[in-house]
Amino acid sequence: MKILNEFKDFAIKGNVIDMAIGIIIGGAFGKIVSSVVNDVIMPPVGILIGGMDFSNLSIKLKEAVAATATSPAIPAVVMKYGLFINHVIDFAIIASIMFMIIKLMNKIKRQAEEVPVLAEATEEVLLLREMRDLMKEKSESTD
Repeated sequence: MKILNEFKDFAIKGNVIDMAIGIIIGGAFGKIVSSVVNDVIMPPVGILIGGMDFSNLSIKLKEAVAATATSPAIPAVVMKYGLFINHVIDFAIIASIMFMIIKLMNKIKRQAEEVPVLAEATEEVLLLREMRDLMKEKSESTD
């Protein structure tokens, strides 16, 4: 029972729930970024480099072997470096966006934490303070 209670305490803590929500949102965000890269960014880049589609770039390491009566077909061994390029671009975009979001959050947090620094008291403020102090003295002396 002790292990079950410990697990329940662990699973119910806010950090685990926050992490689960972050993972779910991150997965959905990753799909959006992948679509932006594959469907919006890569086509113009492909046109700029002569109409080439990165996702189709590959090197065939071993030819496919056709099926025979005694052995099944063996597919070709292919190194798909074009897909790797797409994933690197995905990562760069996600990292850039996350950097900008965190930078914005830190800026907002700093602004909220900043305490306004009072400037030197003006002559009017000094006069008002002096009047306040005199009124205090007068009220204390009459009591």
